Amino acid sequence: MTTQQQTSLDPKALEQLSINTIRALAMDGVQKANSGHPGTPMALAPITYLLYTRHMRHNPKNPNWLNRDRFILSCGHASMLLYSMLYLTGYDLPLDQLKQFRQWGSLTPGHPEYRHTAGVETTTGPLGQGVGNGVGMAIAQRFQASRFNTPEHKVLDHYIYAIASDGDLEEGVSAEAASLAGTLKLGKLVYFYDDNNITIEGRARIALTEDVGKRFEAYGWHVQHVADVNDLETLNSAINTAKAETERPSLIVVKSKIAFGSPNKVDTHGAHGAPLGADEVIATKRNLGYPSIEPFFVPEEALNYYRLSVERGAQAEQEWQKTYDAFSAANPALAKQWQSELKGELPAGWDSDLPVWQTGEAVATRVAGGKALNAIAAKLPNFIGGSADLAPSNNTNMKDLGNFTATENGRNMHFGIREHAMGSILNGMALYGGIIPFGATFLIFSDYMRPPIRLASLMGIKTIYVYTHDSIGVGEDGPTHEPVEQISALRLIPGLTVLRPGDANETSEAWRIAITHKNPVAIALTRQNLPTLDREKFASASNVAKGAYVLQDSDKTPDIILMASGSEVSLAVDAAQQLQQEGVAVRVVSVPSQELFEEQSEEYKESVLPKSVRARVAIEAASPMSWYRYVGLDGALVTLDHFGASAPAKILFEKFGFTVENVVAKAKALLNK
Repeated sequence: MTTQQQTSLDPKALEQLSINTIRALAMDGVQKANSGHPGTPMALAPITYLLYTRHMRHNPKNPNWLNRDRFILSCGHASMLLYSMLYLTGYDLPLDQLKQFRQWGSLTPGHPEYRHTAGVETTTGPLGQGVGNGVGMAIAQRFQASRFNTPEHKVLDHYIYAIASDGDLEEGVSAEAASLAGTLKLGKLVYFYDDNNITIEGRARIALTEDVGKRFEAYGWHVQHVADVNDLETLNSAINTAKAETERPSLIVVKSKIAFGSPNKVDTHGAHGAPLGADEVIATKRNLGYPSIEPFFVPEEALNYYRLSVERGAQAEQEWQKTYDAFSAANPALAKQWQSELKGELPAGWDSDLPVWQTGEAVATRVAGGKALNAIAAKLPNFIGGSADLAPSNNTNMKDLGNFTATENGRNMHFGIREHAMGSILNGMALYGGIIPFGATFLIFSDYMRPPIRLASLMGIKTIYVYTHDSIGVGEDGPTHEPVEQISALRLIPGLTVLRPGDANETSEAWRIAITHKNPVAIALTRQNLPTLDREKFASASNVAKGAYVLQDSDKTPDIILMASGSEVSLAVDAAQQLQQEGVAVRVVSVPSQELFEEQSEEYKESVLPKSVRARVAIEAASPMSWYRYVGLDGALVTLDHFGASAPAKILFEKFGFTVENVVAKAKALLNK
């Protein structure tokens, strides 16, 4: 089916009509919702028009086609730009859903959401995140291509496109991610910078005066400039040039005018985040020569032209399928492995070499975690990750598995001191599919990467965070490096599973959970050595999967329950021993994961923490916030409500009350009430 068969319009007229259709839909969607951002979609319509109709390999009827080009709208507030394109090109997004923009239950929320709307590759909105996500996708593509492409069959060969705004590139996460992308020479990245000089508060130059193109050149990017986004020939040429650049990521700096076509609001900050107004929408449509002022009118010629994407996409996938079938026939074991990884399947015996420690061995959980990680890495070739320049301290180096650099496709990544970008890049890697990514740093620096952790949880993707140096046990480094509020803060994120294992064996089990869990997992580990606990009578380390379990118990109904996580579990055990010697019936409950415990049945939770035992002490060298639901009004806390200090860890634990004597005193005070 050809363009000529669809319309009598000449090609240039059809182009303009098609671009203006995007603008009209964006205006109408925002106007009907009475909220949203019309100006940027109106300005950038030529970019998405060219990408979706001339450059991107995508199949609207199969949005998950493996070798599709990815498109990321990092400035997610311009979501009507993406929704309009998805509808027009034939994705499963009917026009009625555009009419329900930002409404309850619609497929068109205010910002694009992964898994919610067909064709949306990642959840964007918090500015800069999409920039990092794209870098992660490019890393994942190159890593997977190195594993599955063969000299005869190139089964992975596509681009990652993204649009970024002034706001995206002002956010530090984009600078971190762009710097790493240049270092790694990720030539499959093609980004557009919308240089419209408009922010909510006025002209962008009130806060942004540097030459962004020069900045990206310094990062090692290939940079081009297009003086007018509406100059389709120049813009198209720039895209072709960017695609031909294989040694560097590409940035195309594009000048645009926000709310292009609007007679009264073009190039004004008032068009950024508010409807144009019904009268201005009509005036704009007339100014653009649009064939109707009716809301959500879509010219048949434009729709037919866009819907050619369905035929082109199906053909592109069919051609690729022939390549894949030939690859599969020539490499059946490799193809089977790839498909298994894409489904999230794990090979038999993947966890058979997870280390086990004997009771009494003194091991820091970061050391135990490193041994578990290496045992897993040896069995899972799609397990890839690294640290924010802390691998020796985090114990996250995968031995003999190479590095991921500009010239090598090994499995040890070096994110540099870029925690925020690390989190965003991990999200992109997870979204790409088929791999299990992890990133590591000190727990205190989880604050630097909280936005992408939140987004990973919102998207429900499989990312793993390794956080060592998890308490005042950091010691001499002092309060700047001693996390206090971070564990409770992480536990507040819906969908994130936090694991703080109490000894080396719990750490192995924590890693087993992290690998099998479908959603993001954070593992918090100690710098200092901990004793390996005795589970012979009451428990097994496999109980970690239940989130909390009875580690030690008395022979009769307990008078009091001591519960703890991480390094404080052994303190609870020691305190229980003294209380038992004094005739108190004590139960010790290890709580490595409050989230997993909350997922258990009411019967199980009652068996661990019976409501009849109201005397409870929670012990954790961190903020008490997340423990109140377990100790209630009648319980006690041995926690921290202040920052740490600089001194040897043993001294800090003593000074701040993490001693057998203090725990016993708290317990007795409860029993004597």
